Amino acid sequence: MHYHFQFQDVFAAWPLLLQGTWITIRLSLAATVLGLGVAILGAWAKTSGPPPLRWLVNAYIELIRNTPFLVQLFFFFFGLPALGLRWSAQAAALVAMVVNLGAYATEIIRAGIESIPRGQVEAGLALNLKRHQVFRHIVLKPALKAIYPALTSQFILLMLSSAVVSAISADDLTSVAANLQSQTFRSFEIYIVVAAIYLVLALAFSVLFRLVYRLALDYPDRR
Repeated sequence: MHYHFQFQDVFAAWPLLLQGTWITIRLSLAATVLGLGVAILGAWAKTSGPPPLRWLVNAYIELIRNTPFLVQLFFFFFGLPALGLRWSAQAAALVAMVVNLGAYATEIIRAGIESIPRGQVEAGLALNLKRHQVFRHIVLKPALKAIYPALTSQFILLMLSSAVVSAISADDLTSVAANLQSQTFRSFEIYIVVAAIYLVLALAFSVLFRLVYRLALDYPDRR
């Protein structure tokens, strides 16, 4: 069996691939920032919130972690419009990614918070710091440093999982690849290129997160 590689059609469509890559990056970064905010609030609620709030956060985590991301995506894009909430495919994709990341990252951050010795919290309160100041300066920052590798791995997994949003016709990289395949029928060449792009994105995100660690979490401690 002889197969002749023909990448001409793929490379000729580089503007579309570039646009799809940019949408994937934009979705992933926005979901990372918003999902991290949701996770921090969720972790605080689980460790310090009142019982009813802890119950709600636990229910949210169990619901998201025990259902497929694709089903969650379909719920936001196809299910909610039945209740009158209509939005674009990209908006639904972003909300689904934020909700999904928030659940997984909440448990990661919660584990980091619980690893902080209780004595440090009591020392902060003894210095007359308010509880939100203790949480921010004494608990949250050391906790983020402790769980940073696991957290960034979850961020990269989210970026790779964003390929699923093509199922609702969001114009991400995978959606562009599917459209090109239907036009050129060069499936092998297209998905080789797309896989390479995702690999580069994952490596680039790793470098970005290492830089964020040095600037935001590690550097101040070395001054």
